[in-house]
Amino acid sequence: MTLNLGSLLAESAIRFPHETAIISDGEHFSYRHIDEAARRCAHALASSGFKRGDRLAIMLPNITEFTIAYYAALYRGCVLVTLNTLLSADEVAFQLANSEAKGLVVDLEFLAVGMEGFQRTESCRVLYVTGKDGGAPEGAVSFDEMLAGSEHSDVEQTMPDETAVIIYTSGTTGRPKGAELTHFNLQRNAQYVSERAFSDWPQSIQVMGPGQVALSALPLYHIFGQTNVQNAMLLGGATFTNVRRFTPGAVIEAISRDQVTFFPGVPTMYFAVLHAPESEFADLSSLQFCVSGGAAMPVEIKCAFEKRFTVHIQEGYGLTETSPLATIQSPSETAKAGTIGKPIDGIELRIFDDEGVEVPQGERGEIVMRGHNTMKGYFRNPEATEEAFRGGWFHSGDVGYIDEEGDVFIVDRKKDLIIRGGYNVYPREVEEVLYAHQAIREAAVLGVPDEKYGEEVRAVISLMEGCEVTSEEIISYCKEHLAAYKYPRVVDIIDELPKGSTGKILKRAMRE
Repeated sequence: MTLNLGSLLAESAIRFPHETAIISDGEHFSYRHIDEAARRCAHALASSGFKRGDRLAIMLPNITEFTIAYYAALYRGCVLVTLNTLLSADEVAFQLANSEAKGLVVDLEFLAVGMEGFQRTESCRVLYVTGKDGGAPEGAVSFDEMLAGSEHSDVEQTMPDETAVIIYTSGTTGRPKGAELTHFNLQRNAQYVSERAFSDWPQSIQVMGPGQVALSALPLYHIFGQTNVQNAMLLGGATFTNVRRFTPGAVIEAISRDQVTFFPGVPTMYFAVLHAPESEFADLSSLQFCVSGGAAMPVEIKCAFEKRFTVHIQEGYGLTETSPLATIQSPSETAKAGTIGKPIDGIELRIFDDEGVEVPQGERGEIVMRGHNTMKGYFRNPEATEEAFRGGWFHSGDVGYIDEEGDVFIVDRKKDLIIRGGYNVYPREVEEVLYAHQAIREAAVLGVPDEKYGEEVRAVISLMEGCEVTSEEIISYCKEHLAAYKYPRVVDIIDELPKGSTGKILKRAMRE
């Protein structure tokens, strides 16, 4: 049996040719328009030498070109590498080289960083540029011109277990790892969101179809936005409206203007909309479904949002490695505080102790799972893949428990993961940048509570003897080498970091 994730768009273009697929900057684009553009783009990729299995990286904000490039690569049988637009040039270069990407599609807004990373990567030889403010630089190809000069292409037949998308996720070992998500992983997850996530009925009921409009404020380069918004809406014939850069004002305007029915977001988005001056008189009555993920939703924010806008927020849970959805509350159970709901159909979820043994109901342990949503593995990293799937289960690194009703609760993180505004920040990655500074002797990075972002990144350092440097200088240094959401906003300089008897830095003591 063959399966190409791109068939989501191709089939909907046949079923709903004149329905609006995407709204961007107030302009409506039909399913037929997006499909035809993706087919022309796929033909251009073929003309540039892209073959089935080749990697194409895209570094784009939430614009129509993201979806066109995404589905064009799928139509061609290529593998997408979706890059965070906040990455530094160092990070872009690493991810392009590690994935062996053959080409890069980048927006003019991020061209300087993207081109620097591109030029430092031997495998990457084709640069496409989107945007209308200045055209493509010398040696690059204008995305618009490429589409205009191409013919249509058929959809390549791929197998369900072939890799469709690689998304890099940081790890405690420092370097990011490329999670390989298959056509089947992503198609099945999108199908669940489109047909099952917002129904209390056990049978499949199409909910996200023509007439439904999703807010696309989550970055499309992130798995949450890709699956829960782009792919799920295109599968059912629904519409999504792009917000290029999140601001509460832009979100409120889009919801009101486009009569948005589905708002997926991270807690900081709900916090920002709730407290924005524009929300006082905003008409958000079109909202029917809200989903929160990426971080724990504070009960106070959830209750206040639901009361103000008379809509329930379903909480869910997942990771990049799980496509992402793993659990979600049903619409009738959103009043139950603190839970991330029950596992979605078709996956097994258990709680294991450190020895890999399942713990009794109600006891805490690591959340592990297996099923159609778990990734193929980490790209060309068998050691990390084996560690993640030890015992045949994917190990999330999150600590939780399951109550008597089968609902899952997350109570802690096994790893020192910091979640800042829904973005994962791994301390080890930041610490490696700090240790590369010639004046720093010791460094520890930890998350501290923050009302706006949930957690903020804080660094504690000690200096080499005779060296002098200010906190502001260290912050500026980190900004040059890390994505905008990763660098520490606070740096404490102390004489010596607290350590245990073995010399291990005691982060718990610093938190206390």
